[in-house]
Amino acid sequence: MTGAREQELTSTANALLDARRTGNTLSDLAVELQPTDMTEVYFVQDLLAQSFGPIGGWKIGAPNAEATPLFAPMPLAWMAASGSDLAGPRWRYRGLEAEIAFLVGEDLPPRATPYSREEALAAMASCHPIIEVLESAFTDPTAAAKMSMLADLQMHGGFVYGPAFPDWRMVDFNTERVTLAVDGVVRVERTGSNTSGDLLKLIPWLANEGAARTGGLRKGQWITTGSWTGNTLATSSSTVDVTFSTIGSVSLRFA
Repeated sequence: MTGAREQELTSTANALLDARRTGNTLSDLAVELQPTDMTEVYFVQDLLAQSFGPIGGWKIGAPNAEATPLFAPMPLAWMAASGSDLAGPRWRYRGLEAEIAFLVGEDLPPRATPYSREEALAAMASCHPIIEVLESAFTDPTAAAKMSMLADLQMHGGFVYGPAFPDWRMVDFNTERVTLAVDGVVRVERTGSNTSGDLLKLIPWLANEGAARTGGLRKGQWITTGSWTGNTLATSSSTVDVTFSTIGSVSLRFA
């Protein structure tokens, strides 16, 4: 990447950051500011993340079982426990995704020999139901160019985690059921609907292929593994409840 292109992409990050912070959302980025590949997407994401403070973890997912996973940093400041009230002007779009996340229990630093699946999974301290809240620099992120949306932290806006489920190794995620309810009305109900096919494969992938960017996974970071429910929109003052049949429940309220 040339110095001139880095300057353009820094302008991209500044435009996204300004839109998120002021609420003056964009229809899309100017063509010359839109990333053209994932290297450029990740460059912009990392600039944005620096502006929001320490990284608390990573969101990762894949649109199907064969696809290369995509991942983005999640700011620590945007994380909260189940039952939290999310208040203030930052909550505008209020997209909701039910997900399953893992808390890293020991460091997985970069190394020459790739971590095996078992090594990576053994480093996970616990498994949790979570709600990822989607926010965006764009008025309608579904109408923006895909690379613009991906650069904007893949629409990440918040992470609300439920209690740990200890026996997650025994769970058949292909038969796990989930419901997402807004104000007591079930909006989505699905079974085995994580699009990656095998969500556990995402953890060793992030520990290995992702290490050049993450600097290695660290104890206390979170890894969330993709939506089970698609994107469901809430409104101000909505209460949101997500229930997995085995992993447990998590809730939030927009105040």
